[in-house]
Amino acid sequence: MARRAPRYAEAERNDRALLEAARKVLAVDGAHTSVAAIAARAGVGIASLYRRYRTKDELFQHLCALSLGQWIQAAEEGLAHDDAWEGLVHYVTAAIEFSAGALGPLAGTIEVTDEMAEKFTRSDELTKALVERAHEAGVLRADATTVDISLLVEQLGKSSLAEQFEARGRTDLAEAASNARHRVIAIALDGLRPGRDPLPGTPPGPGLLAERW
Repeated sequence: MARRAPRYAEAERNDRALLEAARKVLAVDGAHTSVAAIAARAGVGIASLYRRYRTKDELFQHLCALSLGQWIQAAEEGLAHDDAWEGLVHYVTAAIEFSAGALGPLAGTIEVTDEMAEKFTRSDELTKALVERAHEAGVLRADATTVDISLLVEQLGKSSLAEQFEARGRTDLAEAASNARHRVIAIALDGLRPGRDPLPGTPPGPGLLAERW
Protein backbone atom coordinates (compact mmCIF):
# COMPACT_ATOMS: atom_id res chain seq x y z
CA MET A 1 0.00 0.00 0.00
CA ALA A 2 2.82 2.39 0.87
CA ARG A 3 4.34 1.88 -2.54
CA ARG A 4 1.07 2.85 -4.25
CA ALA A 5 0.61 6.07 -2.30
CA PRO A 6 3.06 8.21 -4.35
CA ARG A 7 1.41 7.05 -7.58
CA TYR A 8 -2.02 7.89 -6.20
CA ALA A 9 -0.82 11.35 -5.18
CA GLU A 10 0.68 11.87 -8.63
CA ALA A 11 -2.60 10.80 -10.25
CA GLU A 12 -4.47 13.33 -8.10
CA ARG A 13 -2.05 16.10 -9.09
CA ASN A 14 -2.44 15.16 -12.74
CA ASP A 15 -6.23 15.16 -12.38
CA ARG A 16 -6.21 18.68 -10.95
CA ALA A 17 -3.88 19.89 -13.68
CA LEU A 18 -5.95 18.22 -16.40
CA LEU A 19 -9.21 19.66 -15.07
CA GLU A 20 -7.79 23.18 -14.93
CA ALA A 21 -6.28 22.77 -18.40
CA ALA A 22 -9.51 21.34 -19.84
CA ARG A 23 -11.51 24.28 -18.54
CA LYS A 24 -9.16 26.78 -20.16
CA VAL A 25 -8.82 24.94 -23.47
CA LEU A 26 -12.56 24.22 -23.72
CA ALA A 27 -13.27 27.92 -23.22
CA VAL A 28 -11.41 28.58 -26.46
CA ASP A 29 -11.87 25.43 -28.57
CA GLY A 30 -15.23 24.17 -27.30
CA ALA A 31 -16.26 20.55 -27.76
CA HIS A 32 -13.64 20.12 -30.51
CA THR A 33 -10.87 20.39 -27.92
CA SER A 34 -8.20 17.74 -28.43
CA VAL A 35 -6.74 15.55 -25.70
CA ALA A 36 -3.28 16.57 -26.93
CA ALA A 37 -4.06 20.26 -26.31
CA ILE A 38 -5.31 19.55 -22.80
CA ALA A 39 -2.35 17.33 -21.98
CA ALA A 40 0.12 19.93 -23.28
CA ARG A 41 -1.53 22.68 -21.25
CA ALA A 42 -1.48 20.49 -18.14
CA GLY A 43 2.11 19.36 -18.67
CA VAL A 44 1.03 15.71 -18.74
CA GLY A 45 2.44 13.26 -21.28
CA ILE A 46 -0.10 12.13 -23.87
CA ALA A 47 1.18 8.55 -23.67
CA SER A 48 0.70 8.34 -19.91
CA LEU A 49 -2.73 9.91 -20.33
CA TYR A 50 -3.87 7.17 -22.70
CA ARG A 51 -2.48 4.53 -20.39
CA ARG A 52 -4.95 5.73 -17.79
CA TYR A 53 -7.90 6.69 -20.02
CA ARG A 54 -8.75 4.45 -22.94
CA THR A 55 -10.60 7.13 -24.91
CA LYS A 56 -11.13 10.88 -25.13
CA ASP A 57 -14.70 10.38 -23.89
CA GLU A 58 -13.49 8.47 -20.84
CA LEU A 59 -11.15 11.33 -19.95
CA PHE A 60 -13.91 13.92 -20.37
CA GLN A 61 -16.35 11.84 -18.30
CA HIS A 62 -13.79 11.66 -15.52
CA LEU A 63 -13.16 15.42 -15.66
CA CYS A 64 -16.91 16.12 -15.54
CA ALA A 65 -17.23 13.94 -12.44
CA LEU A 66 -14.32 15.78 -10.82
CA SER A 67 -15.88 19.14 -11.64
CA LEU A 68 -19.23 18.07 -10.18
CA GLY A 69 -17.35 17.01 -7.06
CA GLN A 70 -16.10 20.58 -6.70
CA TRP A 71 -19.66 21.93 -7.06
CA ILE A 72 -20.72 19.55 -4.29
CA GLN A 73 -17.88 20.59 -2.01
CA ALA A 74 -18.62 24.30 -2.54
CA ALA A 75 -22.32 23.73 -1.75
CA GLU A 76 -21.55 21.69 1.37
CA GLU A 77 -19.22 24.43 2.60
CA GLY A 78 -21.95 26.98 1.91
CA LEU A 79 -24.47 25.02 3.94
CA ALA A 80 -21.97 24.82 6.80
CA HIS A 81 -22.22 28.62 7.19
CA ASP A 82 -24.61 29.68 9.94
CA ASP A 83 -25.68 32.70 7.92
CA ALA A 84 -27.89 31.77 4.95
CA TRP A 85 -26.74 34.69 2.78
CA GLU A 86 -23.05 34.19 3.50
CA GLY A 87 -23.46 30.49 2.73
CA LEU A 88 -25.02 31.24 -0.64
CA VAL A 89 -22.34 33.84 -1.40
CA HIS A 90 -19.62 31.34 -0.54
CA TYR A 91 -21.11 28.76 -2.88
CA VAL A 92 -21.59 31.14 -5.81
CA THR A 93 -18.17 32.76 -5.42
CA ALA A 94 -16.31 29.47 -5.03
CA ALA A 95 -18.07 27.88 -8.00
CA ILE A 96 -17.32 30.89 -10.20
CA GLU A 97 -13.68 30.98 -9.12
CA PHE A 98 -13.03 27.40 -10.19
CA SER A 99 -14.96 27.97 -13.44
CA ALA A 100 -17.67 25.46 -12.61
CA GLY A 101 -19.51 25.85 -15.90
CA ALA A 102 -16.49 25.66 -18.17
CA LEU A 103 -17.17 22.04 -19.13
CA GLY A 104 -20.59 22.99 -20.51
CA PRO A 105 -19.41 22.62 -24.15
CA LEU A 106 -19.14 18.86 -23.55
CA ALA A 107 -22.90 18.63 -22.95
CA GLY A 108 -24.50 16.26 -25.44
CA THR A 109 -21.16 15.10 -26.83
CA ILE A 110 -20.37 12.36 -24.29
CA GLU A 111 -22.44 9.69 -22.56
CA VAL A 112 -23.47 10.52 -19.01
CA THR A 113 -22.00 7.93 -16.64
CA ASP A 114 -23.69 6.69 -13.47
CA GLU A 115 -21.11 8.62 -11.45
CA MET A 116 -21.85 11.85 -13.33
CA ALA A 117 -25.62 11.39 -12.90
CA GLU A 118 -25.27 10.66 -9.19
CA LYS A 119 -23.06 13.69 -8.60
CA PHE A 120 -25.30 15.96 -10.67
CA THR A 121 -28.29 14.90 -8.58
CA ARG A 122 -26.38 15.48 -5.34
CA SER A 123 -25.12 18.89 -6.51
CA ASP A 124 -28.66 19.90 -7.52
CA GLU A 125 -30.05 18.82 -4.13
CA LEU A 126 -27.44 20.84 -2.24
CA THR A 127 -27.97 23.94 -4.39
CA LYS A 128 -31.72 23.68 -3.81
CA ALA A 129 -31.07 23.47 -0.06
CA LEU A 130 -28.93 26.63 -0.20
CA VAL A 131 -31.59 28.50 -2.18
CA GLU A 132 -34.48 27.31 0.01
CA ARG A 133 -32.61 28.28 3.17
CA ALA A 134 -31.86 31.73 1.75
CA HIS A 135 -35.52 32.18 0.74
CA GLU A 136 -36.73 31.13 4.18
CA ALA A 137 -34.33 33.61 5.79
CA GLY A 138 -35.64 36.37 3.52
CA VAL A 139 -32.16 37.20 2.17
CA LEU A 140 -32.69 36.00 -1.42
CA ARG A 141 -35.14 37.58 -3.84
CA ALA A 142 -38.28 35.44 -4.01
CA ASP A 143 -38.25 35.03 -7.80
CA ALA A 144 -34.67 33.67 -8.00
CA THR A 145 -34.65 29.92 -8.56
CA THR A 146 -32.05 27.19 -8.19
CA VAL A 147 -31.63 27.08 -11.98
CA ASP A 148 -31.13 30.87 -12.04
CA ILE A 149 -28.28 30.49 -9.53
CA SER A 150 -26.69 27.64 -11.48
CA LEU A 151 -26.91 29.59 -14.73
CA LEU A 152 -25.39 32.65 -13.06
CA VAL A 153 -22.47 30.55 -11.83
CA GLU A 154 -21.98 29.01 -15.27
CA GLN A 155 -22.05 32.28 -17.16
CA LEU A 156 -19.71 34.13 -14.80
CA GLY A 157 -17.44 31.09 -14.55
CA LYS A 158 -16.59 31.00 -18.23
CA SER A 159 -13.32 32.31 -19.69
CA SER A 160 -12.48 35.34 -17.58
CA LEU A 161 -10.64 38.50 -18.55
CA ALA A 162 -7.74 37.37 -16.36
CA GLU A 163 -7.46 34.10 -18.31
CA GLN A 164 -7.61 35.97 -21.62
CA PHE A 165 -4.75 38.22 -20.55
CA GLU A 166 -2.84 35.20 -19.26
CA ALA A 167 -3.15 33.51 -22.66
CA ARG A 168 -1.60 36.60 -24.24
CA GLY A 169 1.20 36.75 -21.71
CA ARG A 170 -0.08 40.02 -20.19
CA THR A 171 0.73 39.16 -16.58
CA ASP A 172 1.03 42.88 -15.86
CA LEU A 173 -2.77 43.14 -16.06
CA ALA A 174 -3.56 40.02 -14.00
CA GLU A 175 -4.28 41.90 -10.76
CA ALA A 176 -6.48 44.50 -12.44
CA ALA A 177 -8.43 41.80 -14.28
CA SER A 178 -8.90 39.80 -11.07
CA ASN A 179 -10.16 42.92 -9.28
CA ALA A 180 -12.60 43.62 -12.11
CA ARG A 181 -13.93 40.06 -11.90
CA HIS A 182 -14.54 40.34 -8.16
CA ARG A 183 -16.47 43.57 -8.76
CA VAL A 184 -18.68 41.90 -11.38
CA ILE A 185 -19.37 38.98 -9.03
CA ALA A 186 -20.34 41.44 -6.27
CA ILE A 187 -22.67 43.27 -8.67
CA ALA A 188 -24.32 39.99 -9.65
CA LEU A 189 -24.71 38.90 -6.03
CA ASP A 190 -26.25 42.26 -5.12
CA GLY A 191 -28.87 41.61 -7.81
CA LEU A 192 -29.96 38.52 -5.88
CA ARG A 193 -31.02 40.56 -2.87
CA PRO A 194 -34.74 41.13 -2.15
CA GLY A 195 -36.44 44.37 -3.10
CA ARG A 196 -35.39 44.43 -6.75
CA ASP A 197 -37.65 44.76 -9.79
CA PRO A 198 -39.19 41.44 -10.88
CA LEU A 199 -37.07 39.28 -13.16
CA PRO A 200 -38.17 39.19 -16.83
CA GLY A 201 -39.81 36.21 -18.45
CA THR A 202 -40.71 32.95 -16.74
CA PRO A 203 -38.51 30.95 -14.38
CA PRO A 204 -36.36 28.37 -16.21
CA GLY A 205 -37.57 24.79 -15.82
CA PRO A 206 -35.74 22.49 -13.42
CA GLY A 207 -34.61 20.24 -16.29
CA LEU A 208 -33.16 23.00 -18.47
CA LEU A 209 -29.50 22.33 -17.61
CA ALA A 210 -29.88 18.55 -17.48
CA GLU A 211 -31.52 18.44 -20.92
CA ARG A 212 -28.27 19.56 -22.55
CA TRP A 213 -26.66 16.28 -21.54
